[in-house]
Amino acid sequence: IEDYDTDILAVNAASLAIATSNIPWNGPVSAVRIGLEDSSDELIVNPTYGQRQDELPPKAKMDLTVSGKDGLVNMIEVNAREVDEKILDAALLRASEEIEKIQAWQKNIIAEQGKKKLPFVALEITSEIVAAFAEIIEPKLKALSGIMTKEAFGEMKSEWAAQATLKFPDAESRLLNEYFERRIDEYVHDLAIKEGKRVDGRALDEIRPLFAQAGGISPVIHGTGLFYRGQTHVLAALTLGGPGDAQLIDTIEFQDTKKTFMLHYNFPPFSVGETGRVGGFNRRMTGHGALAEKSLRAVLPTKDVFPYTIRIVSECLASNGSTSMATVCAGSIALMDAGVPITRPVAGIAMGLMSDGNTYKVLTDIQGPEDHHGDMDFKVAGTSEGVTGVQMDVKVDGVPLKVLTEAFAQAKSARMQILEVIQKEISSPRPDISPRAPKILTVKVKVDQIGLVIGPGGKTINGIRERTKCDDITIEEDGTVFVTGRAGTAEAAQKEILDLTREYMVGDKFEGPVVRLMDFGAFVKIGPNNDGLVHVSEMAPFRIDKVTDAVALGDVVPVVIKEIDEKGRYNLSIKAADPDWAVKKGIKPGQGGGNDYGRRNSNDRPRRF
Repeated sequence: IEDYDTDILAVNAASLAIATSNIPWNGPVSAVRIGLEDSSDELIVNPTYGQRQDELPPKAKMDLTVSGKDGLVNMIEVNAREVDEKILDAALLRASEEIEKIQAWQKNIIAEQGKKKLPFVALEITSEIVAAFAEIIEPKLKALSGIMTKEAFGEMKSEWAAQATLKFPDAESRLLNEYFERRIDEYVHDLAIKEGKRVDGRALDEIRPLFAQAGGISPVIHGTGLFYRGQTHVLAALTLGGPGDAQLIDTIEFQDTKKTFMLHYNFPPFSVGETGRVGGFNRRMTGHGALAEKSLRAVLPTKDVFPYTIRIVSECLASNGSTSMATVCAGSIALMDAGVPITRPVAGIAMGLMSDGNTYKVLTDIQGPEDHHGDMDFKVAGTSEGVTGVQMDVKVDGVPLKVLTEAFAQAKSARMQILEVIQKEISSPRPDISPRAPKILTVKVKVDQIGLVIGPGGKTINGIRERTKCDDITIEEDGTVFVTGRAGTAEAAQKEILDLTREYMVGDKFEGPVVRLMDFGAFVKIGPNNDGLVHVSEMAPFRIDKVTDAVALGDVVPVVIKEIDEKGRYNLSIKAADPDWAVKKGIKPGQGGGNDYGRRNSNDRPRRF
């Protein structure tokens, strides 16, 4: 259980529970997960968490969840990295084969343990209700001449509710509403299947007018993308943060996992012409945001290339069909506008289906009435190279595999049209990020130096933050240090860390202050935690009688590391760093001339800490 997600078990268990109960139901249904690793072409049935790894760098090429029965598919979820539609077709076929095995297993248990189902009695539609609909609504449907907007649908529904309630005061409002929905459903289906028409007059494979805009919304936001598809309008606002801004995920499945890419989806009531409370999340917003997020994740750069935490907020300004796929398009534009080096843009489209059981029509870019009254909502997102995300739900028993193959092909054609519009507006990520975004610099230290950078109780790292005024310093377990800051603060903190962790070599040159004087030489600071001895004989190319004749405390002098002894102590030289230093300072030779001091051994000096 620790290696596998329990969602597949949950679907099959729930199906078996309902199927063996006395609840009327047209089941059972079964679910399976199909995976594909990046290093293999072999499909995996029910892959482990490890085989499904999609965090950057990802291990999985595809993660497909399918539910269905009797060769039909009634639910699809796909998280993929630019997978070809042919691979998805093959994966769905394999999933269908596995589903039928689980179906046979369920049916055996149902035959042995299943209870007798309660009878289901549908609400009776009287001839009077049928006649009333023919009188009140059918003339309006004919007057539409096949063109039915959201507004027209709403007006008819309101009029039916008002007049039917007066005519049939004793009838259940649910019965009246269900009959209205059924008849409109029949009208929309007949229009597509028998006449090859859509409720807005488009061809079956025609996309509504498109518009894309990169930036130009606000100079404060790090990146923006505006995308219109017909009456569906979405604004994506992107913000960049440091690694320390990553969301920490701690759930029953994943502990201490950092999420560096987040997409939050807002669907306010005004986007569909309604009033209501604005704020908070619901199931729909969470699900659509998750779909758009995984569709975009496939093209994001790895942390070593772009170590930022990325947050996109999708604001649905107006909605008439598939704001989730419009969010994918707007999100792609925002990423490129912000200068995030994505591999290529992603676009999404929602496909629909009208079927009478024998004949079917696949619709491209479904809008409100087609989504509401259609048989399938099939969302496909991807790049020019392949699919990155899919979600499908249906209102019928299921969809045949051949229909899904056709829908994938039609969705690809639509996706290419949308990508063309996006790339005409912005062809590639901007070369630089916003000047308002924080700057992130990377430092690599040895693993055994991590404690040195952090210091006891975080004293050292907190001291660097306070002195440099940088935003944040984050240290990874492999010794990668990310420094986040603005206006030179990141550079200052980076320099302190480099100086702190620097490993000195013979020949390295510095300028440092004199921090201690001894009778045989002076100690010069060459790093935050290091100093070295300049013996009096190494101060000038001639004899100096006293150290104080050449240097004083606080003097900044040039030095070079001449030797690192067996105890790791540094012996420095001024004259090797700059032979003319003493002359330029006006230091005169001492008595006796020459440079033979009878020098004492450097090991005689006191130990430094």
